[in-house]
Amino acid sequence: MSEIIIKNLNKSYGNNKVINSFDIEIQDGEFIVLVGPSGCGKSTLLRMISGLETVDEGEIFLDKKLINNLIPSKRGIAMVFQSYALYPHMNVYENMSFGLKMEKLSKNEIDQKVNEAANTLQIKDLLERKPKELSGGQRQRVAIGRAITRNPKLFLFDEPLSNLDAALRSEMRVEISKLHEKMKSNIIYVTHDQVEAMTLADRIVILNNGNIEQFGTPNEIYSDPNNIFVAEFIGSPKMNIIKIDKENIINGNTLKVLNNEIKFKQLNLKDEIYLGIRPEDISVKDEHSIKFEVKVDLIENLGFERIIYSSTLNNEIKIKTSENIQRDTLNISFPKDKLYLFDKNKKRIRQ
Repeated sequence: MSEIIIKNLNKSYGNNKVINSFDIEIQDGEFIVLVGPSGCGKSTLLRMISGLETVDEGEIFLDKKLINNLIPSKRGIAMVFQSYALYPHMNVYENMSFGLKMEKLSKNEIDQKVNEAANTLQIKDLLERKPKELSGGQRQRVAIGRAITRNPKLFLFDEPLSNLDAALRSEMRVEISKLHEKMKSNIIYVTHDQVEAMTLADRIVILNNGNIEQFGTPNEIYSDPNNIFVAEFIGSPKMNIIKIDKENIINGNTLKVLNNEIKFKQLNLKDEIYLGIRPEDISVKDEHSIKFEVKVDLIENLGFERIIYSSTLNNEIKIKTSENIQRDTLNISFPKDKLYLFDKNKKRIRQ
């Protein structure tokens, strides 16, 4: 396969800047996920890479070749859409072989490629069916199969699982992950679903308003977020954020937080800051150094775990626990080393 290099990519619609100075290098065989809220520029970026959207400024290299001015069919890229984009009047075999026929491959070559892809995706028994006779998961397999037959240098997936129910999404995530392991192909995958991003990606790009907020492995994104946007976007429920005003900062290095004083070495804080703690790092037992009481507002029972929505001193505190809680108040605690600090501009303070 091939490495992908994108340099200083920009795109605007009128005065609306949707992609801003996007730079990224993708290594051979990497599975990259672009994730962010609706309207952040994910799909626009994918369309520029594929050639379906023009580039205002910047360069896209695939296998060390500049592809900005190549038409989509000459880029060596296959795209899988959210809507499947199957021809309704063609059966599965005809849909999967259509692009190969346009390339004027022989019937034997076409048969071989279609059958190999059908075997890989376990849809060999569906080749004579029309799309209307298929389930959503089967249609998505056919769309992926059509992409595989072209043996592209790069696969682009644009929210391919968003039309499927929860059970099928989980099943197809596993299928796509297995497919990547088998083919060792380059994949750029767009989603707004953080579960897809965390489970599928080698590395994740967090996009917000056309800007890269962070680019890293799933573990780096989760455990070492650059700012509050990333910290809150990845993780469910999202990270608890508590604002610490200047009057609750003592000598620049000690925070008064919910009746606790927390001292940090090598800090000299002069302005308000934000403190973050993930719901799963909060204990409903009195076992850590930072402790306080909360009022229980709501408990969501998920079977194997519970999400507790609580409040104290005008702060909402979310807790994820496996403990069976049936109380109106809780004494909770968390360790100091699980805390995250952010400055007044919501950028991470690393110690």
